[in-house]
Amino acid sequence: MDVIKILIHGLEFLLIGYFGFASIYVFIFSFAGLFKARKRNEVLLKERKFAVLIPGYKEDNVIVEVAKSALQQSYPSELYDVVIIADSFLESTLNDLKQLPIRLVEVSFEKSTKSKALNQAMKVIGDAYDVALILDADNIMEDQFIEKVNNAFNQGYKVVQGHRIAKNTNTSFAILDAISEEINNHIFRKGHRVLGLSSALIGSGMAFDYYFFKNTMSNVNAVGGFDKELELKLLKNRTKIEYLNNALVLDEKVQKPDVFSNQRKRWLSAQFIYFGRYFLPGLKELFTRGNVDFFDKVYQMVSPPRVLLLGLVVVISFMYFVLSIFFPTNILTIPAVFWYANLLLTLLAFFFAVPQKFYNSKTVKAILALPKAFLLMFLSLFKLKGANKKFIHTEHGTVNSQ
Repeated sequence: MDVIKILIHGLEFLLIGYFGFASIYVFIFSFAGLFKARKRNEVLLKERKFAVLIPGYKEDNVIVEVAKSALQQSYPSELYDVVIIADSFLESTLNDLKQLPIRLVEVSFEKSTKSKALNQAMKVIGDAYDVALILDADNIMEDQFIEKVNNAFNQGYKVVQGHRIAKNTNTSFAILDAISEEINNHIFRKGHRVLGLSSALIGSGMAFDYYFFKNTMSNVNAVGGFDKELELKLLKNRTKIEYLNNALVLDEKVQKPDVFSNQRKRWLSAQFIYFGRYFLPGLKELFTRGNVDFFDKVYQMVSPPRVLLLGLVVVISFMYFVLSIFFPTNILTIPAVFWYANLLLTLLAFFFAVPQKFYNSKTVKAILALPKAFLLMFLSLFKLKGANKKFIHTEHGTVNSQ
């Protein structure tokens, strides 16, 4: 019996430590995100040459319109090239793309990945560029996006993340996905920059010094989560990542539960892989060089995703509430009030982070799908084996965006 009590007490402390720290963490950065980050002054007045790299795998539904939109920038047209990296496109799509003033790079791999496509494209287009700007095949930039990124490079930054927002909110899962992204934008990008730490990257709507990106990517072979590997390499070298909250990129949100599940499974797998790979280097960097930025990123690899954090804190808090009523002198060690405080901090963090535009009747309806999203995420934890070893394609443009 004593052994069982010891195991239960150990599990209690483990859970309150893990979820308690996660709740405090998101609350601090969410609260910070309510304020404005300090901006650098421009140190240069230079217009750089941009390569707008758009890799796509079987993206025939959206790629032509995305290419046309990318050409509509306020930035001088002679100073940026739209580079479509076409993997497994239809011949009719390729013919349509060839009619546009873009650079078309056709690629084919036995096992397709985004990192392979980007590396091959940069071999083909050469080195006559200052900045590599990465988009997904469904992304639409606002017309001043490149101009705003260039201004950030003039402030001395070499890596910039734009503000990715939802292109569509046409299903409950699309709304939940859009809200999730805005919460992450607020906490891991804006909030981090307010407190002087680097923004998180997100996989698209991001720009890099071209020479750095080409050389770094040549050593990246990730099937999924290549942006995480880039982040870790950058932060280990103390390269600050800027976040442009006012530079918008429209991104198609997932519309179906199965797509949501596959996408999250891939993300979770990548996070755990990189945590295992970088945990010890992260500790070394923290204690020998004081590299808080790098260690903070390593922690993010093992922190619970926001849906799981909210769902599990709610479930555990409810369990403690029930036990405190029916078993006032129960064997549990941690007072229930600690879990109630956890829940309050998590709810406040989300309240601060969700943009005002989402406080409407559609969101209330979408919240009814939240338990399903939580269950899908939870089940994904048990299906991670091999998820980061095979390419999982997210199909775009299959449902009307309005």
